[in-house]
Amino acid sequence: MSHLTTTAATGAVQALGVGVPGYAHPLLAPVEWAELTRPGTPLHWAVLNVADGPGSRPDPHCLEASGKLRNAGVRVLGHLDLAYGSRPFGELVSEAHRFLDWYKADGFYLDRCPSDRADLPGTRRLTATLEAVLGGEAHLVLGHGTHPHPGYAETADQLVTFSGAWSEYRWSQVAEWTADYAEAKFVHLVHGVPRTHLDEALRVARWQGAGTIFFTDRTGTAGQSTPFHSLPGYWDEIVSRIGPGVSE
Repeated sequence: MSHLTTTAATGAVQALGVGVPGYAHPLLAPVEWAELTRPGTPLHWAVLNVADGPGSRPDPHCLEASGKLRNAGVRVLGHLDLAYGSRPFGELVSEAHRFLDWYKADGFYLDRCPSDRADLPGTRRLTATLEAVLGGEAHLVLGHGTHPHPGYAETADQLVTFSGAWSEYRWSQVAEWTADYAEAKFVHLVHGVPRTHLDEALRVARWQGAGTIFFTDRTGTAGQSTPFHSLPGYWDEIVSRIGPGVSE
């Protein structure tokens, strides 16, 4: 597999870099959002999730956070929840338009994307429409969380082929068909990664051909927010390991 080295500002994804699946609201996580604009951070994109989507009206705090990211050359992806294919097509397209009109989104993160072959035509119809909404410039990430049917690889820029705990990730195996694609195609999101295993996690990601990752030592527990809503305790270490030329 060949490594892509073009920077995110020019439209192509680098390998290896970070994708942020959605921090908490900027009022609740101001430090997290500010860190994403640090010069030299190897950031491919960040997901904006206002209120399980774009919300019912523009949020000035999210607009400010989104604007700062875009001014720093970071892609901002609007969060669309596909609910594994159960949500109406028109509803999703309407949300996409609101993300574009209110927050100038550069693309979309399609959370809980179905992965079966039977749902492929519907997903392909949606992604083609989203590309048209953004004039063909959309960056689309399908949030499967597992290896989907291979046909999905041709429907979006990136696929999340793992989302889960470190205890599962360290023993996970990659689907053979992924070898036909460059590292820039695949995203791994892993929580509960101990600081002492960070290097091992990065080796797994590279071995399995992931181009975009988000690792955190936070864990998902019942009644608490998702572990991806806040910065990992070793954020600076991740940045220094995969971000060339970063000044601490």
